[in-house]
Amino acid sequence: MCRPTRRSPQRFTPPEHHPMTRFEELDLAAYALPADFGARTFSPCLVVFLDRVRDNVRRVIEYTGGRPDRWRPHVKTTKIPAIWAELTRAGVRHFKCATTREAEQLARVLRNEGVEGGDILVAYPLIGPALARLGSIADEHTETRFSVLSEDAGAVAAIPASVSVFVDVNSGMNRTGVPLADESAILGVARAAGERFRGVHYYDGHLHAGSVDERRRAVFACYDLALGLLGTLTGAGLQVAELITSGTPTFLHSLAYPPFTELGGTIHRTSPGTVVFHDLRSEEENANLALEPAALVWSRVVSHPAADIVTCDAGSKALAAEAGDPCAAVLGRPELVALPPSEEHLPLRVTSGARPERGTELLLFPRHVCPTVNLAEEAVLVEGGRVKDIVPVSARAHDVR
Repeated sequence: MCRPTRRSPQRFTPPEHHPMTRFEELDLAAYALPADFGARTFSPCLVVFLDRVRDNVRRVIEYTGGRPDRWRPHVKTTKIPAIWAELTRAGVRHFKCATTREAEQLARVLRNEGVEGGDILVAYPLIGPALARLGSIADEHTETRFSVLSEDAGAVAAIPASVSVFVDVNSGMNRTGVPLADESAILGVARAAGERFRGVHYYDGHLHAGSVDERRRAVFACYDLALGLLGTLTGAGLQVAELITSGTPTFLHSLAYPPFTELGGTIHRTSPGTVVFHDLRSEEENANLALEPAALVWSRVVSHPAADIVTCDAGSKALAAEAGDPCAAVLGRPELVALPPSEEHLPLRVTSGARPERGTELLLFPRHVCPTVNLAEEAVLVEGGRVKDIVPVSARAHDVR
């Protein structure tokens, strides 16, 4: 099994300057807002720059060699149907999600966009009424193929007949899945699924540390083990249509792993989702991605509590704070360094120059964009410096019934 590691929140040490020097050179004109935006808009709020979204999607598809069929983005990051429509227009047809709410809303987008061959994997071991709900969604949207993860042969019978099955394999993250070494259990799930067996979900999100070269070696070793598992499954007479790997930290390595392009009847798909919006953590771990901030929290300075500190109105109820500090970077203002937030406040240390006046508007680049998006009820969509729409973040949170 790939050696497990755990991504831990960082202990806060205030830096002397902003660590992300690449973003000091960003063209801030690409993040222009209408002149009357501040007069019409409450802060804090989530702002999504559609032009940057399209740039990021285009870049990821370039990394796949121009093959959007190699990408199964996880939509837990984006949660906004208008953004999913952008993905379909770029040629993406295969998706991952985590909740029944995401699955249902994504299916509606695929239908409304007239997508043929749409494919949604709920990459989660659903149990109880959520599993039945997925079956109802699949029955309603027969034009789209639905699948779910399973790690228990005895539980496969409870999966609705309209839903296919991927066996979930624990590659070392120790979050979900059958341990990689337990080949008999993996074979058991695949056999129990019968004709509904789609393939293997082999998420390697724990492999994020070290230099690019160190990570590549660890990831390739992990993929060598995946190849061995595929050989075991096909040797047992099972058809493995798809192998899914990789979140944002490892997806470039997955696309550079030569055997994944030579799997015969099995297609490999990589599944990063954060790449659509990008975030501070991904930039620090993968500066070579050359992606741009696309979803930011717009905020105002509201207080001057000390000579070298200003406070803005985006605390941990507007910015996810579970991934460590700093929880955000201030776009275009490297001299402002985020200190630990409280619920409604984010203090910023002023490391040089004059402190911003009260009312100064700031764009905050989240450390972890996925739960940041989940905190917002609405998002402002900006295109070409104009507000195109204000839309609900309608796939946030969870269904109760």
